[in-house]
Amino acid sequence: MNIGLFFGSFNPIHVGHLIIAQHLLNETSLDKIWLVVSPHNPLKEKSTLAHDQDRLQMVRLAVEDHPKIWVSDIEFKLPRPSFTIDTLAHLEEKYPNDNFSLIMGGDNLISLPKWKNYDQILNKYSIYVYRRPGYDSSTDLASHHAIRFVDAPLLDISSTFIRNTLKAGKSVQFMVPEKALEELLTKKLYLKS
Repeated sequence: MNIGLFFGSFNPIHVGHLIIAQHLLNETSLDKIWLVVSPHNPLKEKSTLAHDQDRLQMVRLAVEDHPKIWVSDIEFKLPRPSFTIDTLAHLEEKYPNDNFSLIMGGDNLISLPKWKNYDQILNKYSIYVYRRPGYDSSTDLASHHAIRFVDAPLLDISSTFIRNTLKAGKSVQFMVPEKALEELLTKKLYLKS
């Protein structure tokens, strides 16, 4: 089976993530997409993260009825911080009959050379890259044989925007999937204190 791994903090998950995932299912040879919730991306500030289990639960609620988008907590069981190359090695060992590809935004493609053993990732895995508003994806890596650009429909929305909107006491209805939003509001995540 061809599985696309969409890594992220999902802090919180929003409709932009889901639109990209669905588009990739529609327009590529991927059979399933796993949303891999990362406890801590070594290139991001940890202080802004909601608790791991809260983020995981919001993602589960957001996709619970989708037959081809699954949630993975694999990185919760691995040493931290999480390095993609280590997660990939673990997944290959656990699921030897599946083929894994990465899904990332153009902003991550730019930072890819900072990743642990990024050259091994490029040599072994396909990487589907969707463009992000405000990021120029024309890096030296753009022409690498592993990179496949996908023109996914994009919203100029981010988890940071969602958090800031909530802190300002404003609504994010329709930006966050309904069941995930209910969880977020019930637990008062990201709300101004």
